[in-house]
Amino acid sequence: MENHHVQFFTATILKWIPILKNDELKQIIVNSMAFLVEDKRCDIYGFVIMPNHIHMIWKIGDGHLLSNVQRDFLKFTSQQIRFYLRDNFPESLTKFEVNLKDRKYQIWQRNALSVDLFSRKVIEQKLDYIHANLVAGKWQLAEDFVSYKYSSASFYEDGKSHFTFLKHYMEYFGA
Repeated sequence: MENHHVQFFTATILKWIPILKNDELKQIIVNSMAFLVEDKRCDIYGFVIMPNHIHMIWKIGDGHLLSNVQRDFLKFTSQQIRFYLRDNFPESLTKFEVNLKDRKYQIWQRNALSVDLFSRKVIEQKLDYIHANLVAGKWQLAEDFVSYKYSSASFYEDGKSHFTFLKHYMEYFGA
C-alpha cells in the first residue's frame, strides 16, 4: 500500500502540438478529472490546461497506486481526444501517428512528470506557478489569470469555481 503525498503532475501533448486550444478537448480533461475525484482515486487541489500540456496538483487516494491512476487518466483522455479528432478533424489525427507495436496513435508524450510536494510553502509555489503560467510570456491565454476558465485560479482568488471536484489545498493540512 502506497502512502501518497500531494504531487505536482505535468503531462504534455506529443510533439507539443497545441490541440488543447480547443475547448471541447479541454472539457475531456475536466470531465476525466471530475471522474477521478468522484471515484475517490484522487483529490485535485489545483490545475491549469494549457494549449499543449496540463499541470495538476493532486493527491492519489488511499488504496490506489499512482502509476495506475496516472495511466488510466492519460489512457482515457488520449482515447477520447483521438475519437474527437477522428470524428471532427480527421486530418489532424495524422500528426499523432506513431505506428508502434502497441498503438497506432499517441496523444500524450511518455514519462509524465510527478513530483512530491512536501510542504505548504512548496504547494503554494506550485499553485502560483500554474496560475501565472497561463498569462506568462508566449501564452497570454487571458487578460487576467483569474478569468481563464480552465484553471483553478478563480477558485483560490475569488472563491468561485466552475469545477465541483476541486478541493482547497488547506484541507490536506486539516484546515
